[in-house]
Amino acid sequence: MPNIQITFPDGSVREFPQGITALEVARSIGPRLASEALVAKLDGELVDLSRPIETSTSIQFITPTSPFPEGLQVYRHSSAHLLAAAVLELFPDARPGVGPPTETGFYYDFYRERPFTEEDLARLEEKMRELVKADLPFERVDYAKEEGLKLFEEKGEFLKCELIREKAEPVFSAYKTGKFLDFCRGPHVPSTGHIKAFKLLSVAGAHWKGDERSHPMQRIYGTAFFTQKELDAFLAQLEEAKRRDHRRLGKELDLFSIQDEAGPGLIFWHPKGGIIRKEIEDFLRDELLRQGYQLVYTPHVARVDLWKTSGHTNFYRQNMFTAMRLEDAEYQLKPMNCPFHILIYKDQRRSYRELPLRLAEFGTVYRYERSGVMHGLLRVRGFTQDDAHIFATPETIEAEVGACIDLAMLVLRTFGFDKFEVELSTWDPERRDQYFGEPEQWQAAEASLESALKTRRIPYRRIPGEAAFYGPKIDIKLLDALNRPWQLTTVQFDSWLPARFELEYVGADGQTHRPIMVHRALLGSLERFFGVLIEHYAGAFPLWLAPVQTVVLPISEKHHSYAQDVTEQLKKARIRAQLDHRNEKLNARIRDAQLQKVPFMLVVGDRESAARGVAVRRRDTGDAGFQLIGDFIRQVRELIDKRAVKW
Repeated sequence: MPNIQITFPDGSVREFPQGITALEVARSIGPRLASEALVAKLDGELVDLSRPIETSTSIQFITPTSPFPEGLQVYRHSSAHLLAAAVLELFPDARPGVGPPTETGFYYDFYRERPFTEEDLARLEEKMRELVKADLPFERVDYAKEEGLKLFEEKGEFLKCELIREKAEPVFSAYKTGKFLDFCRGPHVPSTGHIKAFKLLSVAGAHWKGDERSHPMQRIYGTAFFTQKELDAFLAQLEEAKRRDHRRLGKELDLFSIQDEAGPGLIFWHPKGGIIRKEIEDFLRDELLRQGYQLVYTPHVARVDLWKTSGHTNFYRQNMFTAMRLEDAEYQLKPMNCPFHILIYKDQRRSYRELPLRLAEFGTVYRYERSGVMHGLLRVRGFTQDDAHIFATPETIEAEVGACIDLAMLVLRTFGFDKFEVELSTWDPERRDQYFGEPEQWQAAEASLESALKTRRIPYRRIPGEAAFYGPKIDIKLLDALNRPWQLTTVQFDSWLPARFELEYVGADGQTHRPIMVHRALLGSLERFFGVLIEHYAGAFPLWLAPVQTVVLPISEKHHSYAQDVTEQLKKARIRAQLDHRNEKLNARIRDAQLQKVPFMLVVGDRESAARGVAVRRRDTGDAGFQLIGDFIRQVRELIDKRAVKW
């Protein structure tokens, strides 16, 4: 048998017999590597350690301490198979669907008549530990398509059969773990004994392939980490995330609701939530006007032909609501605001002297989201974007992109966010049919966005193939109090729609030219941003955003008159104040205000009435002592006016 050459990460090259496995190569280096290795990379391709190596190649071994994110993904994928193996041990009537790794763990979908319970999850975890202790191999088996299909049919795995018919190559791979056999490309860790720390988290309803008309499934969520310490830290963060859950806090603080009678994914802003929304919008509108934007308002529907011209019916149809027939034509609820702003631009002849033209709108849009993916305020069917579209000349486009980035950073920092991740999404020249425009246009557009980031020394990551069909984009993700990234801000370059709508301007040379568009959203949507804001602050909003900024608490009935006077003075100073003179003990009323996360509680009794002052209690630190009412109002008004995040 001939030898092959294997190149190691340090550049060294060694000869091995053809057909040697990656695990045997690891053993030749040392027993520790052989015991710790999870998978190997051959010329950049992830493979099982049991894979025979037939040709000369480079090799890297991935262990729990390797700086490769793929290692954790493989580990979690194997954990999903471990879960499925445990399910089939305890519940042989279950029919497995799919079980991928996720960003924070894994899940597996099952079709089963009886729902899984929390008690079942505990039993499954125990069974998974037994299978780990048994150190069962993840054994790869290759089947000819017809042979493999027949095998899965005999096992009654109708969901797997459907996947095999749709996706399997003439020869496909499956992985066996105990009694569980899965149609899967792999790779996997060598055996169940390599899975050290895992936890099943919850069970939820789902649908096969995300189609509500298809089989109802039960999705078991779990997570897995290389060490128990990492798992414990994640579970602690998960508990903190539950404490901050915007859906629970939204109800407790009476901020918003989703009404079954109206339909899922449609948000009702309650008065307290409405006040916060007003503060957000007022701040943004004032800032936009200072930055040279012009405010517009556009309809909620338009003829379907408009969306055909824009290209949305081709590229975005699955996210659009069904069209409605009205008299002369079919009409469509708008999923985007951009075609409407284009019509405003196109309504009159434009000169280069008018550009850049910046049109901004708090525009409500409607997008069809499947029931399985909607989530409180974070994923909805009707939402309001803080949207803007800038029409610029090629000479000014980079400056406009840069100004959008500067504005985004200003806005996000005003709300108390100071950590960000920035991504530059570019096109994939190998899939040209999915994009509009020529290669040189894409190169110029990407260079403009990249230059704007480099000029500001903003670190960023390139994401090939994630551009919009009409142009590259910059996405700014903020990190919240739990260091979770949230995609909100986007700045997108577009020469597609100006061409589709035949937009023009008269240049300095007297000739007509085509403008370039920038699509820009700062908060993404008010609903999603509000959800992020609730969770970031755990409902304890900064003073300037708090729906109730002060509550006045008279000690007894004889202090009601002075308490009313204090309340009126606060309101006159444009401080949101409430008077709580319920027939309850003072401590109970203080506790209620604390639960409602009111920033300041003002207690008034004999001393305060006589001295025209208040006894101040702060939401965060408690008793803050006596202050004259005038001094307190001046202090609070100053904090509100400068939109202080901390005080």
